[in-house]
Amino acid sequence: MDAVSSKLLAAQRKAEALFAEVVDRGLVSAGKLESELTAEIHALAQSRFGVRRHWHKRIARAGPNTLLTYYDESTDRRITDDDIVYLDFGPVFEAWEADFGRTYVVGSDPHKHRLVGDLAHAFARGKVCYQQSPNLTAGELYDYTAGLAAEYGWEFGALTAGHLIGHFPRNRRLLRRAADRGPPRLVRVASMIQRPNIG
Repeated sequence: MDAVSSKLLAAQRKAEALFAEVVDRGLVSAGKLESELTAEIHALAQSRFGVRRHWHKRIARAGPNTLLTYYDESTDRRITDDDIVYLDFGPVFEAWEADFGRTYVVGSDPHKHRLVGDLAHAFARGKVCYQQSPNLTAGELYDYTAGLAAEYGWEFGALTAGHLIGHFPRNRRLLRRAADRGPPRLVRVASMIQRPNIG
């Protein structure tokens, strides 16, 4: 494994550990504002991992706000019982970015729990497809993951195809050259699987 891949995987492992602590501490809960949850996660990331920089402008989205894109502005919503909550981490670990998203359900709504389970299965299948197809293009990976939504009975709602990840801040010229060379080595595909009547 080359040095860049090694650094990115180390950042990913730290982001996974941060998610685990968020869950273990019960931070995703009804009653708090999205901004309050974001502040709690920022404080945890700094105290536990020394993270001082997050390149995402927003970490937590709940309810209908989970259907918005990264660029969409929304009001700061209070998390309610039976909400879907999406956490989109972008911590920078020692100048290497992690980009990691997870979806949670507050409450016991079975349809929302099925959605979260289906997201995990679809992500795992997308990862296997990526790992088993060394010549796979980013477009082919996007089409594959978009097609998985229908297989699980959902609609695919992503307006973006994802982005390359790497050293932070990103060198856009180098990323363009890397994208022009063909299949990406490390890419995050943003998957948004949704059903309009479940928000």
